[in-house]
Amino acid sequence: MESKTIDIISMGELLIDLIGHEVNTSINQTKDYHRFLGGSPTNVAVNAARLGLQSVLVASFGQDGFGDYAMRKLKANQVITSQIRRLEHLPTSVIFVSKSTETPDFIPYRQADCEIIGEQLPDAVLAQAKIFHTTCFALSKKPAQDTILERARAASAMGLQLSIDLNFSERIWPNREEAKAVIKDYLSNNPLVKVSEDDCYRLFAEVKSEDFIFEYFHSFGAQTVCLTKGKKGVVLSDTQEGLITQKAMELNDIKDTTGAGDAFWTGFLYAGLQGYSLTDRITIAQKLAAIKLQNVGRLPENIDIRSLLHVH
Repeated sequence: MESKTIDIISMGELLIDLIGHEVNTSINQTKDYHRFLGGSPTNVAVNAARLGLQSVLVASFGQDGFGDYAMRKLKANQVITSQIRRLEHLPTSVIFVSKSTETPDFIPYRQADCEIIGEQLPDAVLAQAKIFHTTCFALSKKPAQDTILERARAASAMGLQLSIDLNFSERIWPNREEAKAVIKDYLSNNPLVKVSEDDCYRLFAEVKSEDFIFEYFHSFGAQTVCLTKGKKGVVLSDTQEGLITQKAMELNDIKDTTGAGDAFWTGFLYAGLQGYSLTDRITIAQKLAAIKLQNVGRLPENIDIRSLLHVH
């Protein structure tokens, strides 16, 4: 493992988030939007690089102003951009998001983000990595879907730890049965799974018990499933270590929830690479999410990793 030069490969959607300026206002009523680099795998790649990890993003965007902006932001954050594909014939994907202290509303305009092909991630690059991470959003459209599933199998065969954020939305992926089949395929590689209560409600189209949720994802081959519940904390189910429950951190000043789950999961993956226990990984993940919730857009520049890692 020591010889590996890449900590994490994040493969999937690169988006421009246009986040509403007015808090807790519907998109219908929002007048002004501020531009941020977005997309869950992109956020994880940026967050990981901010924590000092060697972070590669595999994604596609347009040969346009938004693409230029994205590349500038990625490079400024020391994300490795060599596996990114620029497309002349399609614009960069954009999502309009309401600014919310709860679950935000969004309208996607998808173009270049799903045009990910196998050549973007050769075996030689994959073999250098420790973690391979993707999302439900990224798996929702071809050719990215086929590419990610194939590269995930290759990553698993090479001994990488796989990871997925099951950020399912029927607006992104209207065919639930197809989504479940693709998720089942990916989970057969035993990835670390992050899923939120909102994701589960959208995926199953009804409220399901925690027992059902954990059993469902474990049955496909995932050993570790982390269920995030917003203000109600986190429950993690591991087939060897059982259930681990942690309360949410008390926060008075929530400015923006967009990207909080990505910050949480980056902290969890980071702590795993450092050899922390599952309980401590959740603690570190929650600390990073708390920092994100108190900032609009991305994580602040001056993250004190040492205080973040003070888990006892």
